[in-house]
Amino acid sequence: MAGPERIELFIDENSVESGALKAMQTVRPSWKPDEIKFKVFTDGITNKLVGCYLEENKKDMVLVRVYGNKTELLVDRVAEIENMQILHVNGCAPELYGVFTNGLCYGYVHGVVLDTQLIRDPKVSRLNGREMARMHHIQPANGKIPEPSLFVKMSKYFTLIPDSFTDAEKNQRYQKEVPSTTQLQQELESLKGALLPLNSPVVFCHNDLLCKNIVYTEAEDKVTFIDYEYASYNFQAYDIANHFDEFAGVDEVDYSLYPDREFQLAWLRSYLQYFHADRPQPVTDREVEILYIQVNKFALASHFFWGLWALIQARFSAIDFDFLDYGILRFNEYLKRKDEFLGLQLPE
Repeated sequence: MAGPERIELFIDENSVESGALKAMQTVRPSWKPDEIKFKVFTDGITNKLVGCYLEENKKDMVLVRVYGNKTELLVDRVAEIENMQILHVNGCAPELYGVFTNGLCYGYVHGVVLDTQLIRDPKVSRLNGREMARMHHIQPANGKIPEPSLFVKMSKYFTLIPDSFTDAEKNQRYQKEVPSTTQLQQELESLKGALLPLNSPVVFCHNDLLCKNIVYTEAEDKVTFIDYEYASYNFQAYDIANHFDEFAGVDEVDYSLYPDREFQLAWLRSYLQYFHADRPQPVTDREVEILYIQVNKFALASHFFWGLWALIQARFSAIDFDFLDYGILRFNEYLKRKDEFLGLQLPE
């Protein structure tokens, strides 16, 4: 597998366009600098993103993504590059053209990013299940399934969450509205005790399937998952649970949008039909019910994971987003749903 171009370049996140122009000299050397147009994307809350293209061929757009401040603490950048290449070879991701000191250049996927309405559209949600099943079938190069990343990453995140904030108002909210580190560690241990015995299969997961990381290309009747910063081998039920949690949106989070049992059962049945497409026997009601219970229990782990993540971002990120508020939301939803989801019983 030929690797992407290595570019000796550091792009200042406050002057992304001039840096992107330099990157194009390597990945699109035939493009004349004065003819290159830019499209700035503002959807991400982790990185800065700009698209480079020529007016006469907008289809060939190159995205330049500049990593957010200290995001290497949260994201394994070497693994991300490997994942993008594996996914591209498997037809699940655009091509990675180049890697520079603090970011990447890669292909643009044409279509519309999902919103809280489109994500639950019956046709689009079926495509999401199909694409997820396809990604979950990707095998490791050496044939050996690695350890699931969920609890390893959360242990690492615990070492990075702040003790306090210098901003007095922020610090007061933090001390008052976020459970103490001791309480969070106790919660995590009990969560681990509840989730590991479920024996959810370990598969290649995206781990961050929120609305804006899914592009729907109607003309081709397909969806493409983008942004693979958190992709890794992980629990199957976690990837699906995280996707369901994200039905609530990010900018104005509304957890009443979490899909109900009827929606989930239909989605899970469709997903399992794709996941077991090469199996002669049909998917059973029992299999759907087991996955439903696994997924709703793992939904708690998703809230917990992104709660920790948000506290770290609140400490380090330069992006204009209230990460502390987002973290509080995730932990509140975890505590609100905990008894209900952990109380679900697997069928005999």
